[in-house]
Formats: sequence, C-alpha cells, structure tokens
Amino acid sequence: MDKVRVLLLENIHPDAVARLESEGYLVDTLPGALDEDELIARINGVQLLGIRSKTKVTARVIEAAPQLVAIGAFCIGTDQIDLAAASRSGVAVFNAPFSNTRSVVELALAEIIAMTRRLTEKNKAMHEGVWDKAADGSHEVRGRSLGIVGYGNIGTQLSVLAEALGMRVYFYDTADKLALGNAQRCDTLDELLEIVDVVTLHVDGRPGNSGFFGEAQFAKMRPQSLFLNLSRGFVIDHAALREHIASGHLAGAAVDVFPKEPKGRGEQFHSQLRGLPNVILTPHIGGSTEEAQADIGGFVANKLTMYVREGNTTLSVNLPPIALPMQGAQHRTAYLHANTPGVLAQVNSVLAEHRVNVEGQVLATRGEYGYLLTDIGADYADEVVTRLEAMPQTVRLRVLS
Repeated sequence: MDKVRVLLLENIHPDAVARLESEGYLVDTLPGALDEDELIARINGVQLLGIRSKTKVTARVIEAAPQLVAIGAFCIGTDQIDLAAASRSGVAVFNAPFSNTRSVVELALAEIIAMTRRLTEKNKAMHEGVWDKAADGSHEVRGRSLGIVGYGNIGTQLSVLAEALGMRVYFYDTADKLALGNAQRCDTLDELLEIVDVVTLHVDGRPGNSGFFGEAQFAKMRPQSLFLNLSRGFVIDHAALREHIASGHLAGAAVDVFPKEPKGRGEQFHSQLRGLPNVILTPHIGGSTEEAQADIGGFVANKLTMYVREGNTTLSVNLPPIALPMQGAQHRTAYLHANTPGVLAQVNSVLAEHRVNVEGQVLATRGEYGYLLTDIGADYADEVVTRLEAMPQTVRLRVLS
C-alpha cells in the first residue's frame, strides 16, 4: 500500500486532506454526496473512503471495492454504512463520536432560547417593517423544564449547560445512565412528556428508532411546549408535528434533520414543516461549525492512517478494538478472522513451523470476529502468508511492514 488511494466526499475538512496527504496518500475529494451507483463507479481501486451523513455505503458498494481497507465516517452516526457487510469484507469503520458534541449542544440551546422568546416571529416582522414590542408568548428559559430523550454524549452535555441556565432537567434513556448534576431520570417516555416544557431528541440511528416519536407522543406533550429534533430525520412523524404546530398545541419546533435531504448545497429543499410559525428549520448543521469540522477531520483521518500503518483499531465501530505500539519489529501482520476457538494457536503453530519468532502479539474479539496483531522480528517465507490466508477462519490478512 505504498500509494494509498483515498476518496473523500461531502466537503470533508481540509485538515483531513492535509493529514492524509502527509502520509503520502493520493487524495481525491468531491463536494457532494454520491448515490449507490455513482459511488460504485468511483470506488474501484480506493483503499480509504471518507463520507459524512448523506452517502450510503451499502453492501453493493463494499462488494464493488475489493481493495477497500477502511471507511471513515466524518460525523457521529454510522447508520449510513452497512457495518455487517464491512465486517464480512474485513473493512474497518471509524467515526467521530465526540468531536462535534459541543456544536450540537450549543445549537440546541440557541434554538430553545430563540423559540422561547419567539425570536423567529419578531425577526420576520421586523424584516417586513412591523414593530411589535409586545411580550405576549415570550418567556425566559430559567425555571422551565427540559426533557432530554437520549442521554448520551450530547444529551449529558446539554443537561449540564441547560441546568447552568436555570432549567430543570429530566431525561429518558433505554440504557441505565448516571444522572449529572440535578437532572432527574424518567422511567418512561410518557412520564417525561407529561412534565416538561421542552422536548429534545438526541437518539441514535438504529433501525428500531425509526418513527418512534409520532402522533401519540406529540399528543402527550404539554400544551404550548416546544419540540426539537437534532438526531435523525426518520425518528419523527413530520406530518404529525405539522398538525400539532398548526393547531397551536405546540408553541414551536426546531428541526435540523429530515427523512430525505438534498445531496448538496443549493439543491431544492422540500418539507411539510416549511412556513409554520415559530419553527426553526436548519440544513443538518448541528455539527457544522469550523471548530467541530476541523476536530472531526483530524480525528478520523488520524484513525485511518493509524489503521493503515499500524493496524490499530482503537474506537473502531465494527472491529475488535486493539492497539499494539510499534517497537522496531521488522514485520507486522493484521489478521481478522472468525471468532472460533483455537485460532491463535493455529496462527502461532504456522509461525513456529517456519521458525518465525513472535516479538509482540495482541488479540481481541467482538461478536463474530477476532482481530490479531503480530510483530515478527525476522524475515519469513512467503508460504507463511499463504498458509495464514488459507486458514478457514480467515476474513482478511494484511502484511503491514
């Protein structure tokens, strides 16, 4: 892999390009997303693929890319990638689970304040030449209750900052999460909906979350409460949200993600939420700050280069996470295999038969797969690689040095 080819889509930050090019990789960038057929046409010969949220990496795409070694999701979510297909092909997947957390939290807080003060309508009236200084419907966020659905990295940081603003914080999560500060856990989603003034969703993109917040949940929200979705577009029923805004049941909403989004800048955006009062629509910009994108670019690019060079899978989404420091050994192999008993013994037996000494070795397993890094201190016969590749448990073997 002396000339690693990289394809980066969707305006990935220049810091990522610079990091990858510093390794001597050949980097090709495109400003927008590609659909399945377009990506298949471009991916032949590519070893590293970088995407954001709009490009779908399906099983067909992965099957069409036999040289693909790793995929970098320059965002939080990885539901746009067929992780099972990637694992079957021995393709590592990395993302940036923490880098844009602050940006999403700040946007959520800004939108909560803007809707609570009805700044959207005041701004629209001023641009139309109307001076309306009335305080009707305008409130402070201090003393109001915030309900966070999904208490992960974003939800917990939002919890802390909202409480610092004087809000009472409640949260609901299917997993057992430790409450931060004075936040109070709700046992059910219905319990949360009945007691809070603002509901904000921060759930992940697993298929089971599709459409989980719909008519029944909107109906249970308190009259004149506010709703935010900065998680995934498919988790809410947009028609139901429109009805509850138009009827006056909900006082406002902020939506950053949509079931179907334009592929690139400047394309027409369609949504039944357009034109509603006190509704903030943003083009999936929760993590789109220069600070977040720079952090994501450097973080994911570094994970990709370390995987190519050293085989380290720390924070990989789909492969067993291991790291073995480089200590001057002449050769290193990275062996992804089916997680069955005795594989390590078989690998070391092959090495011993060829009088190959192991200088460093680490193995980890995750689900169906095991991953083994082995440092070898001397030259070895080509037959060693042939024997390892021929083992029935082999998914992928890479010789790194």
